[in-house]
Amino acid sequence: MRSVMVTGGAGFIGANFVHYWIDRYPDDRLIVLDALTYAGNQANLEPVQKQANFRFVHGNILDRALISTLMREEGIDTIVHFAAESHVDRSIHEPDAFIQTNVIGTHNLLMAARELWLDSDKAPAAHRFHHVSTDEVYGSLRADDAAFTEATPYAPNSPYAASKASSDHLVRSYHHTFGLEVTTSNCSNNYGPYQFPEKLIPLMIVNALTGQPLPIYGDGKNIRDWLYVTDHCRGIDLVISKGRLGATYNIGGNNEWQNIDIVKQVCASLDSIFAGNEELSTRFPDAPAAKGRKSESLITFVKDRLGHDWRYAIDATLATSELGYAPRQSFETGIELTLNWMLENENWWRAVMDGSYRDWISKNY
Repeated sequence: MRSVMVTGGAGFIGANFVHYWIDRYPDDRLIVLDALTYAGNQANLEPVQKQANFRFVHGNILDRALISTLMREEGIDTIVHFAAESHVDRSIHEPDAFIQTNVIGTHNLLMAARELWLDSDKAPAAHRFHHVSTDEVYGSLRADDAAFTEATPYAPNSPYAASKASSDHLVRSYHHTFGLEVTTSNCSNNYGPYQFPEKLIPLMIVNALTGQPLPIYGDGKNIRDWLYVTDHCRGIDLVISKGRLGATYNIGGNNEWQNIDIVKQVCASLDSIFAGNEELSTRFPDAPAAKGRKSESLITFVKDRLGHDWRYAIDATLATSELGYAPRQSFETGIELTLNWMLENENWWRAVMDGSYRDWISKNY
């Protein structure tokens, strides 16, 4: 039985990972450490809160003393590190928080792990520090460039990407310098349940349901590789279970789409769902689909953001060949799952979209 600490486990990907892990490894002890900033929500963990092998700790990875105490208390032998500031737009307007959380916070975890796992007589027989990163550390691709591989040089173009690149290098250094048993995964754009509605897909869904504009940067032709969050969680599991120590693995969805096509697909899927369920028109009277109009009529092109990377694409060949990884969801099936979850969990997204968040959206889109 492992004692696993998941940082950022009340956030989008972290919460999905917690649900995945408890379902797959019910005998493991699972400790979630989360600061519950705007994107963290303890309600995301409600289905597992009362399980005997689960513990939630409200705390920040900037608090090294807390991390050290918690690791000793729980005999942590595995860390899965999701905790991060992750929204590019916020990093442009508020970069300080990204340096603090993504760089200093990661280093605090590494120092605490080294202290317990390498420099202590209470070290577990085996340990693992898994660091969850992003494809944005590789920079931007042109339309005809090959997809990012693990050998692609780092070229971050936003404060967010730069802070994640820094944390990747710190994790690598603790393996090569001190012998800490680490792995890293760099993923493409995630989507699915519990995603905070500042990100493209949940923002488009919520705005389409409430009759608000669907803001698209520039001409909407920027390209991203989209990964359904449960496919990502399974990829991380494979890296932890089978990955080479010190190695990095790219986890992608094999789903490259232009942003404008993403939004149109979301709109078309939503319109189809409305057409088959009359009750939705009563629940969401402001939605174009409730009035017999197409949701894509709300599309609005807005000024492009600073440093907007043109294209991201993940080559997951290494994870496929070494670990047996492959995404199970196409974008169409993943969007259907996501839309159904959003429709079934209206109370969740209405609760997280408070006034302060709406004010931020109105100023920055």
